[in-house]
Amino acid sequence: MQLGPSEFILNADKSIYHLNLLPGDIADTIITVGDPDRVWEVSKYFDFIEVEKHKREFRTHTGRLNNKRLTVISTGIGTDNIDIVMNELDALVNMDFDNRTVKPEHTSLDIVRVGTSGSIQPDIPLDTFVLSELAIGFDNMLHFYDSEEIQHPDIQLAFIDHTKWSVFKSIPYVVRCSEELAIRLRSDNVQPGFTATNVGFYGPQGRKLRLSREDNQLNKKISSFEFEGKRITNMEMETSAIYGLAALLGHRAVSMNCILANRSTGEFSLHPHKAVDELIQYVLDRLTR
Repeated sequence: MQLGPSEFILNADKSIYHLNLLPGDIADTIITVGDPDRVWEVSKYFDFIEVEKHKREFRTHTGRLNNKRLTVISTGIGTDNIDIVMNELDALVNMDFDNRTVKPEHTSLDIVRVGTSGSIQPDIPLDTFVLSELAIGFDNMLHFYDSEEIQHPDIQLAFIDHTKWSVFKSIPYVVRCSEELAIRLRSDNVQPGFTATNVGFYGPQGRKLRLSREDNQLNKKISSFEFEGKRITNMEMETSAIYGLAALLGHRAVSMNCILANRSTGEFSLHPHKAVDELIQYVLDRLTR
């Protein structure tokens, strides 16, 4: 079925609307970062860069490292941006741009988020690398898709009951990483995690500047939640949407988090740039072996 111009939106040069990319501009292995400036911090390790494009908060570099083609793209912050990035990355490999139709053969992407995060457990040290095996989303994005088959309602309902989750908030959803891709990124230097994806940085993550919070005990409730031995380890703002959309679209996704803050102890990394750079190098090494 051919999609209309308002559904599958292309620019005048036939690039995809927000990312400003053409089919062929991306590799099958993609690293996502939130900050557009962090794209350079990844691609500086490439042997060479063949594609450089930038539109809005979306900066893309594609190149090669150790003879492997890689793409790094910035997503900006939040699950709403992830909705754009994931759908448009998928379109670049699985849509026919000339006919505005879905290709008969599916292409799967390997997508690795390299991001910063805050621990909510006192025993997770600063600068730790956390691989999110599970993610719980406090946003509402995935509920707009037919996604029940990839969610884990037993964990979701237990979490809602434990935290006495307000009915006025979005229903939390739990999704899993790609085990196939996670095997490539695990090591003794990486801690397995269960990541909470929030809809904001301040109130939603329990920070208080001038505004009062709806539930002053929410972070304690989240950190004390446990399901079959799994506890929520850290907070950030993209992972659940990446996992949910990747699973629905037939891609493999893993989120790698550098713990820069510990919300339980109030500490912040003394060397955040160094810690993130070490995570970048670790991920690149694992992906290009």
